[in-house]
Amino acid sequence: MPTGLILKGIGGFYYVKNDVNGEVYECKPRGVFRKDSIIPLPGDRVNFSILNEQEKLGNIDELHKRTSELVRPAIANVDQLVIVVAVKAPSPDFMLLDKLLITAEMKNLGVLICINKVDIDDGNAKRIRDAYTLAGYNCIEVSSVMNIGYSQLKEELKDHISVFAGQSGVGKSTILNHIMDSWVMETGSVSEKIERGKHTTRHAEILELKYGGYVADTPGFSSYEITNIPYNQLQNYYPEFRRYINTCRFTSCSHITEPGCPIREAVEQGKIDKNRFERYTQLYKALKDVPQYKSKKTDSRRVIK
Repeated sequence: MPTGLILKGIGGFYYVKNDVNGEVYECKPRGVFRKDSIIPLPGDRVNFSILNEQEKLGNIDELHKRTSELVRPAIANVDQLVIVVAVKAPSPDFMLLDKLLITAEMKNLGVLICINKVDIDDGNAKRIRDAYTLAGYNCIEVSSVMNIGYSQLKEELKDHISVFAGQSGVGKSTILNHIMDSWVMETGSVSEKIERGKHTTRHAEILELKYGGYVADTPGFSSYEITNIPYNQLQNYYPEFRRYINTCRFTSCSHITEPGCPIREAVEQGKIDKNRFERYTQLYKALKDVPQYKSKKTDSRRVIK
C-alpha cells in the first residue's frame, strides 16, 4: 500500500503526496475516521489506496502516529516554529513572542526567530537579537527590500516541517513568497493608524520547498493566551532559567520575591534579559489568578504533555 504526506485538506478532500512518485492524489478518508472522530491534518503521514491512477484519486486508509499536533493552524508533525517579528510596522509585541516560545517549548519544537524588515531598523533588531540569543534561541535578520538573510533562512528550513507564526502584518506571507521563489500567499498591508495587518491566509496547507522540507503559514495574531500551564511550571519553559532552577534556596521559589534567588541574580548580572524576566513575572502572576490553579495546589513535579 502506498504511503504519503497530506499537503492540505479542503471540503473533506485531502491532497496526498505519494512518497514513491511524488504525484499528488485527491483522497477521501474512509468511514472509520468519521466513526472514530479522527480528522486527518496537513502534515499527517498516511497509508492510502489508489482508486484511479489516471485521475489521481484515492482513499486514506490509515494515519501514522503523530509526533506533534498544532491547533492554530491545524497541522501535524511540525518540528520547527519560525516566529517572525518585525523591527517596526507593527511594533514588536514581545509578550506575544514569549508566549509563542513557551508553546514551542511545551511541544518540544525547534525554534527560529526571524527578525524582519531590518531595512527600516531603528535599533530594535539588536535588542531582539541580544535578548533572545541570551536565552539560547537562534535569530536571523531578513529583509525583502535589501534581499538579505534568505540564504541562511532556507538552510535552517531544509528538511524540517516548519510553521511560521507572529503578529499580523509582520511579513510572514512575504517571506514565504520569497523562500518559495514564487507567489504562494496573499500579502496584506499594515494600517498606519492601528499597525495591524489584515489576515490573508485562507486555509491550513503545507508547502514543499524545492531544497527540502515543508513550510506553513498561520493566521496573524492580535492576541494569544496561555492558560493551560500551572503557574509553578512556567519556569520550565524558559531555557535561560534551567541551569539555575535547582540551585534556588527555596524548592518552591517563584524567582520573583524570594531572597538569594540565583535567577534574579543572573538578571542583575545581565546573564538573563531583564525585560524578558519582567514579562515572565507578569505571566506568572496572571497564571496564578487562573481559577483552576487558585482553587488547588499544583504539583511542582507535574510534566505537561
